[in-house]
Amino acid sequence: MIIELTPEQLKYQEEVKTFVDTVIKPMAQQNDREEQMPAELIKKIGENGHLGSVIAKEYGGQELDMISIGLLNEEFGRGCSSARSLLTVHGMVALAIDRWGTQEQRNYWLPRMSKGHIIGAFGLTEPNVGSDAKSIETTAVLNGDCYVLNGKKKWITMGQVADVFLIFARCEDKPTAFLVNRDTSGFSTKPIKGLMGARASMVAELIMEDCHIPKENIVGRVGTGLSHVGLNSLDYGRYTIAWGCVGLGEACLEESVRYSRKRKQFGQPLRQNQLIQKMVTEMSVNIKAARLLCLNAGYLKDIGDPDTIMETWNAKYFAAKMVVKVASDAVQIHGAKGCCNEYPVERYYRDSKINEIIEGTTQMHELLIATNVFRNIR
Repeated sequence: MIIELTPEQLKYQEEVKTFVDTVIKPMAQQNDREEQMPAELIKKIGENGHLGSVIAKEYGGQELDMISIGLLNEEFGRGCSSARSLLTVHGMVALAIDRWGTQEQRNYWLPRMSKGHIIGAFGLTEPNVGSDAKSIETTAVLNGDCYVLNGKKKWITMGQVADVFLIFARCEDKPTAFLVNRDTSGFSTKPIKGLMGARASMVAELIMEDCHIPKENIVGRVGTGLSHVGLNSLDYGRYTIAWGCVGLGEACLEESVRYSRKRKQFGQPLRQNQLIQKMVTEMSVNIKAARLLCLNAGYLKDIGDPDTIMETWNAKYFAAKMVVKVASDAVQIHGAKGCCNEYPVERYYRDSKINEIIEGTTQMHELLIATNVFRNIR
């Protein structure tokens, strides 16, 4: 099946591309070196409506179709993986509130999140808990009109600057989701520096020490934290990351082609070397293959097909592995210059590896995809 973009989707992608090229990309190298995303940049992203992509129009959002959301993340991924990560985690929180929150929660949070006046962060991973999310150690105990949270979260994207956190904790020994304000008593954050890649994603550790939140801050019901709230949010996260990998791959290819045109060795441009041509060919074809997998997952989401969950696993798995190879080849084509931060492919290479870990490692994808294959083939 051929999935063709509509004129509206093509126009939207071009608008985002212009924004990325003029606002996001020029700051990406500096933000990576300084390991921060300036508040002014986050403000511009919000003012342009990009933080409201998944939020309904009645709350001030764009309410985009899923393919358009994919195109948004593709372009952001092409410009800056850290900026794309902002879109991902903010959207995960907004989606959770929209689908599983109360009407009061939607009325309060979503209009503010749609314009970027409030930034959301997703708090699942802990110092001792990664892929085995059911084993979270953070606890929530009902005490009168409040839940009291105790525990730590780690590797939380945008944790240094977010205003509201979707925190997963054990309540009555069942994984449950809660909304926690940054200014809540007993809640604090600790910046995490020195990351391999996505260095401007403002990662932090979250600390909750007798953190009291109103009982109305529960999202969904006790025990639905992973089975409902987390499942949908993580599926959205994997989808946007897969598209971000496509964009990052495109950035690697563009830089490689430009460099191999102007760089001469043995009296001729690198582009005439057959081994360079082989790498460029594989980069181009694999990027296109990943993009088709992403388009398929987005199309299935838009028509409400439940197969989209597994197809999103497939897309994220292939795209994450693809972009690591593409980024590695981009560095190889640049030679020693590819190992220097004066050239963006050095950053692309570091950023690429992160995608094989976040929102489900490559190995977890392999287990789940294989299980699905064995189940469906008789």
